[in-house]
Amino acid sequence: MIRFVEEAPFVPTQISYEISNILYKGRSRFQEIEVVENPDFGRMLLLDGAVQLTEADEFFYHEMLTHVLMHSHPNPRRVVVIGGGDGGALREVLRHKTVEKVFFVEIDGEVIKVAEKFFPRVASGNKDPRVEIRVMDGAEFIKKRPKSDIDVIIVDSTDIIGFARTLFTQDFFKAVRNCLREEGMFVTHSESILFHRDTVVKVQKILKDAFPVVDLYASPLATYPGYWWSYAVGSMKLSPREVRRPHKIKTKFYDNEIHGQSFITKKFYEKLMAGKLDWALKGTFSEK
Repeated sequence: MIRFVEEAPFVPTQISYEISNILYKGRSRFQEIEVVENPDFGRMLLLDGAVQLTEADEFFYHEMLTHVLMHSHPNPRRVVVIGGGDGGALREVLRHKTVEKVFFVEIDGEVIKVAEKFFPRVASGNKDPRVEIRVMDGAEFIKKRPKSDIDVIIVDSTDIIGFARTLFTQDFFKAVRNCLREEGMFVTHSESILFHRDTVVKVQKILKDAFPVVDLYASPLATYPGYWWSYAVGSMKLSPREVRRPHKIKTKFYDNEIHGQSFITKKFYEKLMAGKLDWALKGTFSEK
């Protein structure tokens, strides 16, 4: 039995997993890609040694990343999914009958190929006729959009290091705003509230320069560092806390009650943004 050790970015901690089998190991232009098996979590996708998904718990992340805004928007027809080469976020978006078009933008085409081979249930939406796959930098795709015709933009990136940093800048968030329709909404993960408090706050502050409505919610995730994963929202005018369409989709975790409970309370949010929550882990990323 092999033991795999993951080092969480920005903080001095390690998480170890037993590996019963290595199914794939290769390197693309951008990163090392591995697919391994764990006795408890099943198949795991690793990028540069960091866990991206496991068969056992991927639904927690993908459902919460997508369905909160997809149910908060009154009529999401045109959607952009940036990153998420495994296809999990795309799969969840396509469950909404309102969706007419999805631009699936992933910088590393090899991740898409590996996911289709080793995680077919996760990558099940790739061949849907509503999907247009673009293998390119998501930031460049957004900047080159000719008009404001998108309802929801979802960023499912790797950790905020390396090439993923272009998806967390002030210029990118403003370009996102310019792509959105009048009721448009945007969401990205923003790391762990426990392990990456400074990153969570920084993303909120950058979003506030681009959007009139900014919010923060979180969900549990056993295989991501900190276990309490955050999602940052920018909206043109609608509050993401309100469910505007009935929940008719079969999900494992997300529902209307979870939707409301996942948002950070006003008092906790104020303490977080004011730097009044004093715990030792203060990892952050540099915007530049």
